[in-house]
Amino acid sequence: MGDLQPDGRIVWQETGQVFNSPSAWATHCKKLVNPAKKSGCGWASVKYKGQKLDKYKAAWLRRHQLHVPAAVADESPASEGEEEELLMEEEEEEVLAGVSAEEKSRRPPPKGPSEPAHPEATPLGKRVENKIRVPVRYCMLGSRDSARNPHTLVEVTSFAAINKFQPFNVAISSNVLFLLDFHSHLTRSEVVGYLGGRWDINSQMLTVLRAFPCRSRLGDVDTGATIEEEIYQSLLLRGLSLVGWYHSHPHSPALPSLQDIDTQMDYQLRLQGSSNGFQPCLALLCSPYYSGNQGPESKISPFWVMPPPEQRPSDYGIPMDVEMAYVQDSFLTNDILHEMMLLVEFYKGAPDLVRFQEPWNQEHTYLDKLKISLASRMPKDQGLCHVLEQVYSVLKQGN
Repeated sequence: MGDLQPDGRIVWQETGQVFNSPSAWATHCKKLVNPAKKSGCGWASVKYKGQKLDKYKAAWLRRHQLHVPAAVADESPASEGEEEELLMEEEEEEVLAGVSAEEKSRRPPPKGPSEPAHPEATPLGKRVENKIRVPVRYCMLGSRDSARNPHTLVEVTSFAAINKFQPFNVAISSNVLFLLDFHSHLTRSEVVGYLGGRWDINSQMLTVLRAFPCRSRLGDVDTGATIEEEIYQSLLLRGLSLVGWYHSHPHSPALPSLQDIDTQMDYQLRLQGSSNGFQPCLALLCSPYYSGNQGPESKISPFWVMPPPEQRPSDYGIPMDVEMAYVQDSFLTNDILHEMMLLVEFYKGAPDLVRFQEPWNQEHTYLDKLKISLASRMPKDQGLCHVLEQVYSVLKQGN
């Protein structure tokens, strides 16, 4: 228990010790329970008259920053720093700059843990609004809140930051990144797909060998089911296992939303099945058109979700950054090229199709941007470049 002073400082009633910020007070209290604790999110963990301080802050910002939309101000603002007091004004401006929700919906995964679970893309003709979605820290989330926007983006945490080792190794094929990057570039709507590969329990190595794009639209149950069955059969024929999934944030950072975190946690549990052995499930996020990317190349980020602490089982899972080894393939396989043509045909004429002949910036068209992004994921042997040029030619023709 502390006494909140008029100047914002907090006085510990038992000793009279003064703390200059909620974070300093929260960290001190948490260290009494866990001496190894290095940080604390004061605004999300200190209550005043039964209500967390971040709620008071949100209400104050709504009153005093009239240019901030109410829906955005309702999001819990960023808390103060983790090991030192940060400049609150800067953080509040960043977090409150605008958190918009891309329209997306996913069907629940099928009952069998071995079958693909298909999270679907946005509706035909539904364009993703080109608004900034500013990520928040995991530590500011606190307990699960049904009123919180499920599309709120969350920064990932490194295993080193919490003094843990990554529980599995990952090696990913360049062809996987090539195909999912191509898929993500085609439309302004969110896209999804599955990842096929192998899990070696002895070496604790997850090898991602193939991407399987989903060519279906929200609400098209028949097509979605057909595509899922097609992917499932493709996995079996290639002797691969379902090892993860991918999706895009067309105009937002390649960071998971709260909905993505819950979906990934659900997928991890389903892939685990009834076995007692560990079976990882990897998630990849691709951000092709986010204005914060450095240059034309898409940002592709992996993540995995660590379950919340045992004492708070209902909290959100912790999105963890995953280190991957990049393996350059020798060549583009025919099935990759075939899949690219199927995707082009699927999105042809759609209202949300990216118009590749139009300028992306002052120097490049959208087609130029696509080529530059894919160039970093090309195989060693580029002998099939003439086939790629045919694909690019179809894209340039547009509708």
